[in-house]
Amino acid sequence: MRVIATAGHVDHGKSTLIHALTGTHPDRLAEERRRGLTIDLGFAWTDLPSGERLAFVDVPGHERFVPTMLAGVGPVPAVLFVVAADEGWKPQSAEHLAAVDALGVRHGLLVITRCDMADPGPATARARERIRSSTLGSVEAVAVSARTGAGLADLRTALDRLAARLPDGNADSPVRLWIDRSFTVRGSGLVVTGTLGAGRIRRGDTLVASRSGSPVRVRALHTLGEETALVRATARVAVNLRGLDKELTGRGDALLTPGSFLPCLTCDVRVHGGTPAGELPRTAVAHIGSAAVPVRVRPLGPEIIRLTFPAPLPLRIGDRAVLRDPGLRRVLAGLTVLDPQPPELRRRGSAARRAAELGDARGGPDEASELRRRLLVTRGELTAMGIAVRTAPVVGDWLADPAHWVTLRARLAELVAAYLTEQPTEDGIPVEAARRRLGLPAVSLVEALVRPPLCVRRGRVTSGPAAQPAPVADAVRRLTAELDGRPFAAPHAQRLAELGFGRRELATAVRHGTVLRLAEHVVLLPDAPRLAADRLSGLGQPFTVGAASRALDTSRRVTVPLLEHCDGQGITRLLPDKRRRCAPRSRPAAVTAPHPACTDLEETVASEDGKAERP
Repeated sequence: MRVIATAGHVDHGKSTLIHALTGTHPDRLAEERRRGLTIDLGFAWTDLPSGERLAFVDVPGHERFVPTMLAGVGPVPAVLFVVAADEGWKPQSAEHLAAVDALGVRHGLLVITRCDMADPGPATARARERIRSSTLGSVEAVAVSARTGAGLADLRTALDRLAARLPDGNADSPVRLWIDRSFTVRGSGLVVTGTLGAGRIRRGDTLVASRSGSPVRVRALHTLGEETALVRATARVAVNLRGLDKELTGRGDALLTPGSFLPCLTCDVRVHGGTPAGELPRTAVAHIGSAAVPVRVRPLGPEIIRLTFPAPLPLRIGDRAVLRDPGLRRVLAGLTVLDPQPPELRRRGSAARRAAELGDARGGPDEASELRRRLLVTRGELTAMGIAVRTAPVVGDWLADPAHWVTLRARLAELVAAYLTEQPTEDGIPVEAARRRLGLPAVSLVEALVRPPLCVRRGRVTSGPAAQPAPVADAVRRLTAELDGRPFAAPHAQRLAELGFGRRELATAVRHGTVLRLAEHVVLLPDAPRLAADRLSGLGQPFTVGAASRALDTSRRVTVPLLEHCDGQGITRLLPDKRRRCAPRSRPAAVTAPHPACTDLEETVASEDGKAERP
């Protein structure tokens, strides 16, 4: 199926021509037929000589109904431009052509009607001259008389040639069906209609209504008056919906494939034709798809403006729109969406910089250009903006501009080196701190940047092997000398500071496993539990805390946390009467890798029933 819309001045015979071609009068409303004036959109279809089915969207020509005309033409790829031979080019002919040009419609056919009432030559010549300067370019012209039937056969043949040139809709794309009518049918409920320009809709599909964000289910589908289970683009379609009230939808709403479009509240667009960007009014109406929405206009540069919408719209890069002044009743300019998810403009001069950044953008879905502009973006965001993604993610769903990624990697190496210089007792810069300093949106991006000699250890980015900082190593050597001969005589807080153990140094030594912190200000060497096991095993079993203190030659301040640590390691066992006994060992104790908070001793011990267990 192909879809084509009419265009042209009021009372130039658009609806009469469609009736003559299809046998169906597109005017649906009683008032339209009574007044002989098209007020709302009309629809009809016919079979062409080639067998191609052609659907028509008939639009009103009166100046008061230009918004309705734009709702019909907006989603359609071609126009049937109608000019009456006896009246020639008229004001609404010019406004309709301006709208068609603003929308970037490139396929069309000129039809000169009422050729039985006047020589079609002058009207044809003038219309072709006007149309030639628009996006339609040089169009084929056919003179007809709907009253006598003259030229209708030639028109059908010309329509066949036009239909053959129309691009095929991409049935594999997400659905975005702009709604141009909504009504209820007794026994069926809500029905909406529109021109399906891309994608496919099946009976039973779940779509999303853009305006409300509500999921809706497709109960039934009709196209060209026939019920069907599947509709592929391009097509006129009526969709019977479940899950949406008529009051919540209508013309300008859209049915979307879930998760395939991002809500757009602001967008940067290129202005073409008509009024220059700097001379546009600060408020206007934008016609996009079948929607007509008031917008705030902010000029950014000679051809670039930013639009702000009162409610989100499902826009993509490359979408075309018309900016119109409803007060003056004229088309101001055509618009091409360059960025439906633009950055905020907060600093002085940011508008001019943004215009320069978009200077070479023409609204084409160019992946490399978008990555250069955005630097970092998720695959889902880029796809939702209409860009086919071929670049491999750097991590997860994140895509990066290659040059920016190289720069980030170099900056991370500089950050790590500077941090280790400023904080010699630290193992490296915390990953979260690196994320903030690099301005990255996710920690996973920092980890993806790490390459040798950098590495991630214990939540920090550092360089080289796990070497203990020199100040910490010196403090450990002094502590070792301090405990020589009395391995359980843990220094008090002041002495620890004198030995070089500040808060940072002590934490670093604990992480490296070169000291064992049993409690606040109770610090021993890592082999203390093994030495304690040797001494305590020589006591009468079970033993008290006091007996253990005497055997270890230390105070209760050290003995209590040391015994609790030994309990946890299975070296000793706490009995109900608060005494302890050493657990029998099946083999020599082994020291485990240090815990981040302290260095633990882990032994395999035999249980009292003789079975081996690991505490």
